[in-house]
Amino acid sequence: MTPQSALDKAVHYLANNWSRLERYIEAGYLRIDNNTAVRAIKSFVIGRRAWLFSDTPNGASASAQIYSLVETAKVNGQEPYTWLRHVLEQLPHASSV
Repeated sequence: MTPQSALDKAVHYLANNWSRLERYIEAGYLRIDNNTAVRAIKSFVIGRRAWLFSDTPNGASASAQIYSLVETAKVNGQEPYTWLRHVLEQLPHASSV
């Protein structure tokens, strides 16, 4: 085995990440990949060019907040438009923010 072989790199990678591997094995609910996170941010990555020219920092912040709400609704199994509409309709009646 040469120092730069693919097998050598794989063994070193495994040795350097052993504690993470143990954690994954011990906690059976952990996912081995990050595909869920990648899918969640895909639309944001595609849309970022459209948001490149936000007129103001407040506008960019508002866009980020709405995006966060939409993605939270999706992760929790809600239809984003229906959920967001409900939240915005109820917001004026809230007693605390």
